[in-house]
Amino acid sequence: MRIGILGTGAMAAALGGAWVRAGHQVLVGGRDAAAAARSAAGAGAAGHGSLAEAARYGEAVLVAVPADIAPALAAELAPALAGRTVLDCTVPMAPGAGGPALTTTGGTDSVAARMAAAAPDARIAKVFGICHESIWTLPGPAFEGAPLAVPFCTDSPLAAELVAELITSMGRAPLACGGLDRAALLEAAAVFAVGIWWSGAEARHAFPAPALAPGATDDEP
Repeated sequence: MRIGILGTGAMAAALGGAWVRAGHQVLVGGRDAAAAARSAAGAGAAGHGSLAEAARYGEAVLVAVPADIAPALAAELAPALAGRTVLDCTVPMAPGAGGPALTTTGGTDSVAARMAAAAPDARIAKVFGICHESIWTLPGPAFEGAPLAVPFCTDSPLAAELVAELITSMGRAPLACGGLDRAALLEAAAVFAVGIWWSGAEARHAFPAPALAPGATDDEP
């Protein structure tokens, strides 16, 4: 698969490297040519170029820029993004009095929904934002005997198929979570998890699998 990356930061390099290791072709795009070249070299990408060149490069386009500028960038590149699956990994987060805070309003408002409005002919998928970038540098991580589950939201069946194929190629398990009206839940979950990590705790400890009551079976609701 050919994947263009918009952005030159840590997430761009980590995901780009994971995709290169999975056998995909990656082109990193940025406004700063030197930064794009460094990020591409670190990921082992096929090359680097401008944001517009990365947007036009392949079937999928990763948006790995700060959340507050992602919708405007989608609007700027809307003609190039038309007909492509756009992977939104942004997390709308800012420091708050009690820890990291969500910068969207919640509900159905999300960066992904704003990007969909800005680039209506693109197929937007909210994905890859839950995990810290360091997780994507691991070779096919498994936790407690199971491959890493990667949740995603999209309104497009074509995007869902491509995202599932991409996640599977990385040795992870795709986890469909509904349409873009649920993307805000993924963004809020990411902010919640970051707050837990910053406190020195483990987010996974808050979500154990439900235990069956005595006499209950897996078939019961």
